[in-house]
This record gives sequence, structure tokens and C-alpha cells, in this order.
Amino acid sequence: MRIGRPEPKRGNPRLLIILVVLSLALLTLYFREGDTGPLRTARSVTLEVTAPIARLGTAAASPFRAFTVWVEGLGASRERLETLEAQNDELRARLAELEEARQENERLRALVEFAEERKLAKLGARVTRRPVSIWEGVIQLDRGSSDGVESGMPVIAAQGLVGQVAEVSPNSCTVRLLTDQQSGVAAMIQSTRATGVVRGSVSGELSLDFVDRAQLPIVGDVVITSGLGGVYPTGIVVGDVTLVDDRRGELYPRVTLESRVQVDRIEEVFILVGTAITSGAAEVE
Repeated sequence: MRIGRPEPKRGNPRLLIILVVLSLALLTLYFREGDTGPLRTARSVTLEVTAPIARLGTAAASPFRAFTVWVEGLGASRERLETLEAQNDELRARLAELEEARQENERLRALVEFAEERKLAKLGARVTRRPVSIWEGVIQLDRGSSDGVESGMPVIAAQGLVGQVAEVSPNSCTVRLLTDQQSGVAAMIQSTRATGVVRGSVSGELSLDFVDRAQLPIVGDVVITSGLGGVYPTGIVVGDVTLVDDRRGELYPRVTLESRVQVDRIEEVFILVGTAITSGAAEVE
């Protein structure tokens, strides 16, 4: 025997019709009666009675609504913060690029002005490798024989003499620094015009040899290239005198120099590919 499910009870349609008719009748009477009618009075009394309860419910729900708004705002604030941080990182990177371009522009302008003042035929180059220790007296540049670079050409920076091209390949060259022990430069003291030879050393210290004792320099004097020998143009700064030791037992005084060129910081240099047109030494401060 199959037992079926009991059928759900259906609502009374007549009750629904009566409620709808009653609602329409009350609604009609509400709009037709005056402001002092019984329906309007009943509505006002109901609102007056339920108003405190409504206010209490609103006050009770207010913290929850405020918390919901705060949470939503927190999510929006975090998203905005992430956006601002991304924009800040982008602006900082751009600022760093602009600062690097500004510094490079200043270095190149000083270098060009230095060479232009002396009317030197020049070829710009970038330093691609620096000494890794004080015992290594060479640097490498990104110019080579394909650019017209030849061994023996002088190399200068805005601060003064750097050295001389020692080895050349098609796309690069090696420069022997002024401070290298194998370097030697014909030079003179700018103030007295006394000549001598600047030599490097194993420690990187510069010395001015064969200076006439009658024309002793003083600490702070500027030493420049003399142009003798035809290797270096006249008037390029070699360095500043830091020590003068006039020992009477020696034929020549001991004069120590310090180069103005900071090899560990230079990034751009000029290779002098021609002879200076100027005949005299430029004054240097």
C-alpha cells in the first residue's frame, strides 16, 4: 500500500479578499477625511508611541553602522595608500634619474669648458674600469683605435691630468695613471716657472724631481705641465705641492704633490687626439 504525502493546506481566499477590501476602504477614508479625522489621529498617536522605540533602535544600531563604514573606509584607505606608495616610488626613481642627469651634465660642462679654454683637440670617453687596488695604476676607457685613439695620447679630466694611453684595442683603451710608478711628466711650478719631472710611485704618491734649490716651491703651489718633450700640452694641472723637504745633504729638494683628480670618482674624461694650439700656459687657481 502506497502512502502519499499529505497535501498542504490552502489559505482561505475569502479572508484575503476581505483584508484587501478593508485596506482599500481605510486608505480611501484616510485621504478623504480632514487633518483631525480618526484615522489621522490614530496614526499620529501610533507614531508618538513608537518614536522612542525607533530612536532607541537607531542609537543601538549606530555603532554597528559606524563600524561598518570604518571597515569599508579602512579598505579604501589601504588601497589608496598602496597607490600613493607606488606613485611615490615612481617619483623617487624619476628624481634619481634627473639628479644623475644633472650631475653628469655638470661634469661634462666643466670638462668641455676646461678643454675649450685651452683649444685642445679632444675625444670624450667614459671610464669603464677603475683600479681595484692601490697597486694597479691603470683605468680603462670605452674608446679605441676605431675612434682614432693611439698609444701615448694624454688623458685629462676637468680637475687636471689623468695619465696617458698605454694600450689600445679596437673599442677600448688602457690609460696609465699619472700616479703609476712608470709615469713621468715634464712639469713646472706655476708661480716660479721652475721646471722638473713629476713621477708616480708604487704607493701612488707624486713627487716633483730635479727642481732647482734656488727656486723652491712652497706648500700649496700649483704644478702644471711644461710642454717640454711634446707629449703633453702646456698648462694642464698636474697637482698641488703638499710637502717641501730641503735636505742639505741632497742635490735636489724633496717635493711631494697631490693630484686633484680623484680616480675613484671620475666617470668621464677627454683623450687629447691633437696638439694644443695655445703657446703659453694657462693660469690656474
